[in-house]
Amino acid sequence: MPKQVRHSLNHLLSKANPLWFTVYASAVAFCLYTCVYAFRKTFAVATFDGIQFAGMSYKVWLVTFQVVGYALSKFIGIKVVAELKANSRMIGIFIMVLIAGIAWLLFAFVPAPYNIIFLFMNGLPLGMVWGMVFSYLEGRRMTEVLGAALSVSFIFSAGLCRSVGALTMQYLGTSEYWMPFVTSCLFAVPFLFFLLLLDQLPPPSVQDEALRSKRNPMNGEERKKFLRTFLPGIILFVIAYMLLTAFRDFRDNFSAEIWTSLGVVNDPSIYTSTEIPVAFFVLICMGSLMLIKNNKLALMVNHAIIIFGLLLIGIANFLFENMLINPSVWMMLIGTGLYLGYVPFNSILFDRLLAAFRYAGTVGFIMYVSDSFGYLGSVGVLFFKEFGYAKLSWLSFFISGGYVVSVIGALLIGGSMIYFHKKHQAWSLLNP
Repeated sequence: MPKQVRHSLNHLLSKANPLWFTVYASAVAFCLYTCVYAFRKTFAVATFDGIQFAGMSYKVWLVTFQVVGYALSKFIGIKVVAELKANSRMIGIFIMVLIAGIAWLLFAFVPAPYNIIFLFMNGLPLGMVWGMVFSYLEGRRMTEVLGAALSVSFIFSAGLCRSVGALTMQYLGTSEYWMPFVTSCLFAVPFLFFLLLLDQLPPPSVQDEALRSKRNPMNGEERKKFLRTFLPGIILFVIAYMLLTAFRDFRDNFSAEIWTSLGVVNDPSIYTSTEIPVAFFVLICMGSLMLIKNNKLALMVNHAIIIFGLLLIGIANFLFENMLINPSVWMMLIGTGLYLGYVPFNSILFDRLLAAFRYAGTVGFIMYVSDSFGYLGSVGVLFFKEFGYAKLSWLSFFISGGYVVSVIGALLIGGSMIYFHKKHQAWSLLNP
């Protein structure tokens, strides 16, 4: 994109009506992360049936190595994303995604099981992309809408990318090993286009900062101070987020196996058709939070939405096990409950937390603290399943896990809600 065109677009956006700015930023962020997701999760549609290594399923090895890389990336991101300067975001995103794409190329060339290491190489850079993308959107009047649009992209894209991957194998004859790289190439040009468009967003305005709080990079001492200030609440919601992340990652990575257990095979469209209604509902629900101007109230409502989503997972399991709903409805209800719980953690909850306490900082830091532990939990669940309940079907394990997440998660978030309510009362007295 020519420099003069970029300058003109940036100027137009800085003067744009808030509605049109929100439409532009939401659409671009949504499309960009949809493309990024193609570099991460497409391989999940492959089952690699019958392949074992060191007594464990080859696919479980693949998922584990990618998640370990992703988890390590989140720990690195606690520092990198929190201290990232605005002028480094675009090149940072580009480099991370480029490394992930090269990893898929090497995965296709190197024979199994030696290519497992390239899943780690793929996950390590991608774990930092989310925070870099969201840093363009945080601290604005419309952050709920912008954050919701970005967040639902991984609901929609998880289905879309698996469908595209399945189609490349079904109609192009692509092998399970080449399919992730081929699919990534299909999304490469759109990725570059939407990255350039996102980079034209101007920084938050003075009015944005007045309604929320100023967003500054946080050095090591500032990050420690933030943790000390809110430690009990952080512990409660991080544990809940660990459960949600493990459950969501399991659903993403082993959806092909779950659908096969339900008798659905050779239907690439099923991955997209069950996710679109979920994405639409979650977007409407989370985006509507922008109507709440009181940041403390919005923080409490975020907690309430997460609790509702967690309980919906358990209710959906109960209805399905008693044959009151069919598999497609069950999967959509599970997805709705899961993402009503998961999406707020990826931007909106933390944005309102900083705003409610008028705390100068960045969402990227606390989001990456939660994510780093969340993906450790995901690795733990994989090993728990493989070495503790290897003979239990993917479907049965998924249902049992849903009940655990529903009950324990709701209790933890209820505790977090009470903590931040009381903390804000005390904070208001000290900072009138």
